[in-house]
Amino acid sequence: MAARAGVSVSTVSNVLNRPELVSKDAAQRVQQAVADLDYVPNVAARQLRAGRSNVFGMAVINITNPFFSEAVLGAEEVAEEAGYSVIVGNSYDSFPRESRYLDLFDRQRLDGILLAPVSDDLSGLERFVKRGVPIVLVDRVDPKGVHLSVSLNDVQGGVLAAEHLLAGGARHIAFVGGPFYVAQMRDRHEGVERTVREAGARFSLIETNTLSVRLGRELGDRIAGMNEVDRPDGVFGANDEVALGIMQSLIHHGVSVPGDIAIVGYDDIDFAASAIVPLTSIRQPSIEMGRSAAGLLLSALSEPDEPLKSVRFEPTLVQRQSTRPRV
Repeated sequence: MAARAGVSVSTVSNVLNRPELVSKDAAQRVQQAVADLDYVPNVAARQLRAGRSNVFGMAVINITNPFFSEAVLGAEEVAEEAGYSVIVGNSYDSFPRESRYLDLFDRQRLDGILLAPVSDDLSGLERFVKRGVPIVLVDRVDPKGVHLSVSLNDVQGGVLAAEHLLAGGARHIAFVGGPFYVAQMRDRHEGVERTVREAGARFSLIETNTLSVRLGRELGDRIAGMNEVDRPDGVFGANDEVALGIMQSLIHHGVSVPGDIAIVGYDDIDFAASAIVPLTSIRQPSIEMGRSAAGLLLSALSEPDEPLKSVRFEPTLVQRQSTRPRV
């Protein structure tokens, strides 16, 4: 480009980076050469030399789950206000996919990482720690206290769901959830099972390897086909999607919701309130959690020597028509 414009390499650099130092004539010649050659500045290389990228990486378990998509929106909002962009990866419950996204974030030398991890194996984050790259776990607590985190008290979420179903008269409650290598699933299961058993009621587990509306419909078919002795009269779905699928199937089979079976979901997504029978749900403040995670990351960048912080949100129960009034 310097030869095309008839100037030195340093003059080209000044035109692209410090144009105030270059004469008008030289600047015009360089700009014409840029246009003639279709030149695109290598911003990534320039930022790498400057020691920053102004980009965060965010990997979530399932972007099709409204909880995670809203958490991403919240994080993007706060990051953008501070002049940062967010690269989003979807691991889809796959540890290998999560690892590939972390490899990408590492190669790109991003300024910070937001991660909703698939499993408890956080060894892939050690390289970022060694380079001083801040990490915030989203919807997860780091048991070793190495990383910043934003999480929800999922055990309490399970307790709230169980207490509500029991208060409405349910005596056989089934928990539908999984996979159990995901800590949130284990916590929700712990909360609901303990509460149901302490109340002297019957508890059943329907373990799954994913959570979706389609799977919920299949499980609803199975539940509807049970005899009344074995069939639960209360169902707690580990997310709203699987709970909505179960409810659709039960209604299709003529099972009354909540007359025969009361149903509680988790996340309180927008579709919960607009279902044919509005769904009672445990609310996660997804957007607020995403905002909080990005805020922690920005604080870690501006004050790297400050002690690690964790933010813990508490769930709330939003009652709608899919559950019975308290008896």
